[in-house]
Amino acid sequence: MALIVQKYGGTSVGSVERIQAVAQRVYKTVKAGNSLVVVVSAMGKTTDGLVKLANEISTSPSRREMDMLLSTGEQVTIALLSMALQELGQSAISMTGAQVGIVTEAEHTRARILHIETDRLSRHLNQGKVVVVAGFQGISSNGELEITTLGRGGSDTSAVAVAAAIQANFCEIYTDVPGILTTDPRLVPEAQLIDEITCNEMLELASLGAKVLHPRAVEIARNYGVPLVVRSSWTDDPGTWVTSPKPQGRSLVNLEIARPVDNVEFDTDQAKVSLLRVPDKPGVAARLFGEISRQKVDVDLIIQSIHEGNSNDIAFTVTTPILKRAEAVAAAIAPALRSQSNPKSEEAEVMVEHNIAKVSIAGAGMIGRPGVAAKMFATLAEAGVNIQMISTSEVKVSCVVDAAACDRAVTALRTAFEIEAGKQGSREAGEAGEAGGEFLTQHGLNAPLSLTLLNTQHSPPPVRGVALDMNQARIAIRQLPDRPGMAAKLFGLLAQHNISVDMIIQSQRCRVIDGIPRRDIAFTVARMDGENAKKILTQVATELGWGEVVLDSAIAKVSIVGAGMVGQPGVAAKMFEALAQHQINIQMIATSEIKISCVVAQEEGVKALQAIHAAFGLAGSEKFVIPA
Repeated sequence: MALIVQKYGGTSVGSVERIQAVAQRVYKTVKAGNSLVVVVSAMGKTTDGLVKLANEISTSPSRREMDMLLSTGEQVTIALLSMALQELGQSAISMTGAQVGIVTEAEHTRARILHIETDRLSRHLNQGKVVVVAGFQGISSNGELEITTLGRGGSDTSAVAVAAAIQANFCEIYTDVPGILTTDPRLVPEAQLIDEITCNEMLELASLGAKVLHPRAVEIARNYGVPLVVRSSWTDDPGTWVTSPKPQGRSLVNLEIARPVDNVEFDTDQAKVSLLRVPDKPGVAARLFGEISRQKVDVDLIIQSIHEGNSNDIAFTVTTPILKRAEAVAAAIAPALRSQSNPKSEEAEVMVEHNIAKVSIAGAGMIGRPGVAAKMFATLAEAGVNIQMISTSEVKVSCVVDAAACDRAVTALRTAFEIEAGKQGSREAGEAGEAGGEFLTQHGLNAPLSLTLLNTQHSPPPVRGVALDMNQARIAIRQLPDRPGMAAKLFGLLAQHNISVDMIIQSQRCRVIDGIPRRDIAFTVARMDGENAKKILTQVATELGWGEVVLDSAIAKVSIVGAGMVGQPGVAAKMFEALAQHQINIQMIATSEIKISCVVAQEEGVKALQAIHAAFGLAGSEKFVIPA
């Protein structure tokens, strides 16, 4: 017998008929010998309707009253589903977030879960009842017994948190699509179903999965080793398994506000190759990394900064043993990158730097939490460590520093983020899948085919999925003084105003102005934060010695993700070549071990997504249609 948590979204419970269909599925699961907790969302568009009512009453309703209002939507669903189960002869009880013991911060409309008091829930399960829980809500911990809601993705978050708290065998997320797809089926109808994916990959594909599985839920699953499966409410198909490493014995206290960083990683066996003043036009990155791939040079970090005039800088890191090969490739191709439209222009300059190290912070908890990167930069500044390169992803921030400063940087970061020395980093995809398979087997369950496959020696595909984010804006700051503490001041200021930063790129070209070395820095934020961020930074630019602050809201970010790209030269080149073939210019590049992101013009975002998806052979013959 298994202990299972099932979650049903608003579409799945959008009518009486659909609630009855869910009740039949739940009843069937119980009759198979399982204990069941069911977490549900509000019916269909109920929440939208409640928000509309509130706006008709007030142009700025209080957050407390919005929580009181919105929490009623799920309460309707839990009562109706419990009635439907009872009609089938299945004992069931409905419980609000407060009744089931979901205790949260006293933050209305965006509370995070602190802990779950499971005594009452366990008692009902032991009595053979199905416990039907209102997702998206909880009760505050400040003694006032305030109803709180969890914000976007709240029902997913509730379900996985409950699964972690009661040590469920797994958590099933039922939705209106067949699982996690290789990309958005509204943009690419031929998107394929992914059989299995690791939590790390899923977190990096946050923008792809947000409509199906919220990153907060994945974060909890990863932290507590909860196997997830995303399935369609309309079929019995197996869906997508999201696998996690073995749980590391984390406390269930402060469940969602535990430290955001799990590990501090470093690599001293690195060197950097920079090409300065390469033409800013489609095909340049494809040509460079295509040749690097043909020479079997495996590249680690890649960054391309914002353009200056009609040229750009591209830098990448490699391991020291293959530096000579990488340097030779760069030197050979540099003359060929001279602008064809201006043959007399300066050719690209190759700059090689030895004795560098990469230090990184990693953790699922940094998603959507302003200030984590700023804390890293401030910590390095206080330790007197200057940052040469910055590259970011959803769950990792990496900085290239002098090798001589590596030990100092790592020690300072471990202290700042309370990480034990010698703590191991996150596992690779295969290990995570193996852990998931073992977890199911230990509980007497049959591992799904996808998890069984992970236990073999096959290599995962280099790219799992392609994501497009059309809701970002880019801010560039020209001529930032190149000294410790500048990045900390910049991103600390944004964090103080609750502005989250995504990609961060520091230019490789350095100028000395008034005796001070200066570089440009660019980063992306949510488009809705763009104007505010520009205003905040412009106000302090003169005081801090910065140059012009430039905002561009007409951008799109397209990303590929896959644990299988590690150690496989040519993945980046294939992505860049797909864009070049469609004459799409790359404005910025940032990478992590399992993710490559490019910023392109907004009007080319969808075309870029489709081109990359096709280039990696991710399209299938079946077309997915999202139910109304």
